Amino acid sequence: MSPEHPVPGAAALLQVSGLQMRFGGLLAVDGIDFEVLGDEVFAIIGPNGAGKTTVFNCVGGFYKPSAGHVVFDGQPIAGLASHQIARRGLVRTFQNVRLFKQLTVVENLLVAQHRKVKSGLLHGLFATPAYRRAEQAALERTALWLDHMELRHLANRQAGTLSYGHQRLLEIARCMITEPRLLMLDEPAAGLNPQEKIELRDLIDRLRRQFNVAVLLIEHDMSLVMGVSDRILVMEHGRPIMTGKPDEVRNDPRVIKAYLGEA
Repeated sequence: MSPEHPVPGAAALLQVSGLQMRFGGLLAVDGIDFEVLGDEVFAIIGPNGAGKTTVFNCVGGFYKPSAGHVVFDGQPIAGLASHQIARRGLVRTFQNVRLFKQLTVVENLLVAQHRKVKSGLLHGLFATPAYRRAEQAALERTALWLDHMELRHLANRQAGTLSYGHQRLLEIARCMITEPRLLMLDEPAAGLNPQEKIELRDLIDRLRRQFNVAVLLIEHDMSLVMGVSDRILVMEHGRPIMTGKPDEVRNDPRVIKAYLGEA
């Protein structure tokens, strides 16, 4: 069986086929095909400028692909807005952390749940039982994720005053509190120290196993990628080189020449 294909019979949560993205006369991404299973960590790697973030932006709804198909949970999503895609259970972080930095840690997590709190303005104004129940449920979910991320001691701190590592954790918590089926992480190890990278690897593995969430990962840190990924897509100049398991990618001459062998 080719390593470029997932295990026969396994259900693909995300399917990307023939993905192409043009910016005017520039063909930034061309011929990208991959699948992410419902229980795996799938990584995309490649040199700077390989087109990894462009692929992410096409999948997440920030770009409308020029060609190709993106199917999530059996439904086409190419061309949908990012908030529509997030509502379906596909959420992402960014290379540059995007938090409400003037709000506290707790407030960031509460804001992320606004779609889950179904009570309307009148319910809030009159503090109806439905509103109070929804508010209590949101607070309980917030407390749960403060504990999962070991952020409870920082609950009332402004997000912008946190260390970079804690901001990363809060951003991931803000995604996970929406109960996604697929979590997209854009260079989550950027700016982290070696110990924080080890903790991040353990966190990704724990999220996948404990919360049944698939992970799509862009990352330059090869130790993290090789340690946490089930399969890896390697890109160069907007095109795929290969897809395989970590050992296959690590030992492939094309990958070594294009990426891993660089100084």
